[in-house]
Amino acid sequence: MSGSAGASSAGRRLWRVFAMVGLVATVTYLVASSLGQLEVALLAFVVIGVGTIWACFAGPRRYGAEPRSAWLLLGTTASLFLVGVVTRPFVSGLRVPVSLIADLVIIPGYFSLATCFVVLLRSRKSLDWLAVLDGMIVFLAGGLLGVLLLAAPTAAIGDRPVIVSALATAYPIFDVVLLLLVVNLTFTATTFPISMLTFIGSLLMLFAGDLAYAIIGLSGKTYDSPLLDLPYILGMAGLGLTALHPSMVHLGRAARRPVQAWSWRRMTLLAPAVTVPFVLLVLVGDESAAYRLTIGVSGALMMLLLLGRAATAVRAQAAAQRRSEHQAMHDPLTGLPNRRAMSAHIERLLIETPPLDDRRVWVYLLDLDGFKWVNDSWGHDTGDQLVIEVARRLRAAVPHGIRVARTGGDEFLLAYVGEKPGALRIVDEIRSCFTRPLAVHDTEVVISASIGIAHAAADGDAAVTAEALMRDADTAMYRAKAEGPGRSTIFDTSMHDRVRERIELEAELRKALADEQLHVAYQPIVQLDTGRPLGAEALLRWTHPTRGQIPPMSFIPIAEESGMIAQIGTWVREESLRQLAVWRADGTVADDFYLSINVSPRQLNDADLPLIVSAELIKYGVPARAVALEMTESVMVDGSSVTSRVLFELRELGVRLLVDDFGTGFSALGYLRRFPVTGVKIDRSFVSGLGSSLEDEEIVRAVVAMSYALGLTIVAEGVENRGQRDALAAVGVTQAQGWLWGPAVAPGDFAAHWHAGGPAARAAANVPPGKNQRSTGGKAKSRNQLAAENS
Repeated sequence: MSGSAGASSAGRRLWRVFAMVGLVATVTYLVASSLGQLEVALLAFVVIGVGTIWACFAGPRRYGAEPRSAWLLLGTTASLFLVGVVTRPFVSGLRVPVSLIADLVIIPGYFSLATCFVVLLRSRKSLDWLAVLDGMIVFLAGGLLGVLLLAAPTAAIGDRPVIVSALATAYPIFDVVLLLLVVNLTFTATTFPISMLTFIGSLLMLFAGDLAYAIIGLSGKTYDSPLLDLPYILGMAGLGLTALHPSMVHLGRAARRPVQAWSWRRMTLLAPAVTVPFVLLVLVGDESAAYRLTIGVSGALMMLLLLGRAATAVRAQAAAQRRSEHQAMHDPLTGLPNRRAMSAHIERLLIETPPLDDRRVWVYLLDLDGFKWVNDSWGHDTGDQLVIEVARRLRAAVPHGIRVARTGGDEFLLAYVGEKPGALRIVDEIRSCFTRPLAVHDTEVVISASIGIAHAAADGDAAVTAEALMRDADTAMYRAKAEGPGRSTIFDTSMHDRVRERIELEAELRKALADEQLHVAYQPIVQLDTGRPLGAEALLRWTHPTRGQIPPMSFIPIAEESGMIAQIGTWVREESLRQLAVWRADGTVADDFYLSINVSPRQLNDADLPLIVSAELIKYGVPARAVALEMTESVMVDGSSVTSRVLFELRELGVRLLVDDFGTGFSALGYLRRFPVTGVKIDRSFVSGLGSSLEDEEIVRAVVAMSYALGLTIVAEGVENRGQRDALAAVGVTQAQGWLWGPAVAPGDFAAHWHAGGPAARAAANVPPGKNQRSTGGKAKSRNQLAAENS
């Protein structure tokens, strides 16, 4: 960016220098011509001409303008015009054909200039049919004026060679052709940067110079004074300014209006052009029958062009309307119908299906599992390619006639009319799209889709039923997603009650955060061989004024989905650090005591989290080594580059990083080596099987061996009895937590029971059988209470 800005600034300085030199040279040319100093005047013209030729080659190379061929043609034009203008004074008084040398050099310049225009217009995609028709109207008007007022009278002069009259007649024709191209350029331009204005201005100067020569040509002269070349020196300077201004890169870039309207700019040119035949009929109509015939034919052609222009404009407007309607009803990425189009399609299916028919209208809503992970890992371009490939597979997999739509970032909608067996076959066909890896940007991605299904009979209000079907399919899809990746669920009415319950609970949770209904409870983490509390886990609790205790497993997912988890997580972290600071200050805990706090994937995807945690540690005076942050295995698997950077920065602060519920997810050794984790927590589902399940014992033994090999600490969760404690100690586990040592309690109860050096710490290692053990009902309750560990 800085390099580009510097080049642009230097370019503007060069442009201003060239403008000043051009002004001085033009004044010099004007003064010298007035004083009859031809050599000085021509020297000033040469200075501008050579500068313009250099600009046409150096400017595009400096700014990387495209197409390069257009600027090479413009440089060629400037070279030919320079040679012709400088040569003309020296050959104008000589005999034919020597006197025609200047013209023979200049005329190829018009062809190269016209070619330059065509190349630019093609590059800008501005060769628009409507603009061409408008330009043809102006071309006919200009041609009619040039032929009848300039070319014809010039050709009628009889005391000079025919070739001289022919060349004098040709210049107005060349100008009219260039006028057509200029009109096309201005009619199709959407913006007018400085380079565009100087380009058009230089061409107007060229027209002015040719008009001056055409006027003196009416009296039989081919050259009169160097002052006649003043418009050419101004036009030459304009071409140089065009090539040197940084905005010249826009002249070759695509820029066209979607529909060519009858704008005021067009009417300013078209209205006078249409009146030209009538004006000429009055002025020169009585000259000859040939004049009147020329005027009549030109006028008729102009009327035909106007009619063609009007018809083309109507067709273009209709095509634009069709494009607009298509864009409004289709997804721009995949070309599939969007939700609006699909709603109308489902409504038609409901209307067309007989009410008493056994067939029903089935709606399927797909959501890609792991799509966010693909986006975060490989970027949104890869995500877009994945969506395109899924859309292609869906269209190929489902039977012809089943409409496929894209309704969101990674959501697709299908509609089918039939009975239940056929509807279930469609589910199998949808799943077949995801059995093979999807190749995206030289990468093979394996994903699945959660499918929500809803169906209805063709009765009642079709529009209402269509919206209800899509809403119910959406509800079923979220239920399927909650059950795990790649699942499908058919909607039933009980889901509405769960959705309503979720909405009410979300509103209550927002109120709870504001009304201080949330609080933090602390469960000890002890050293197995001594029973001494090494730390504690901070667990979120919600006591509702009317519902009582609400299990974390009920409200933590809602907090995640609604986005409240970041706010709640910040509150839990700050409250926990504040409490830890109090305990450290009053001696409740030892100096090596640490507090373990859960963090969600959403929080770890916040690049500012390390700075926030660092500020909180400073605020409460808590050392980083006294804090551990717990995360689930999914964070490492699904984590983006932002999450990875956040974890490394947190570890650099000195904070411990623990993997919670280890063994229930991916549990890949590679993830533990790649991320800066300091410990793992063995999930309670394996701990509960110790003493009764050889498989669970082997899993725990393998986790311990792996952790020791990687230098990680190990904490066992959900320890309920001494048998589990002893089995864990036998395989090398040194830390544990669970109901054997007590549930999560309020800060005051924790301090009273676990004060450093207190009796509880000494007695914990010899808990008698049955002490603090729970009944079956109590176990279910405690699992709800401890579920916040999964947040």
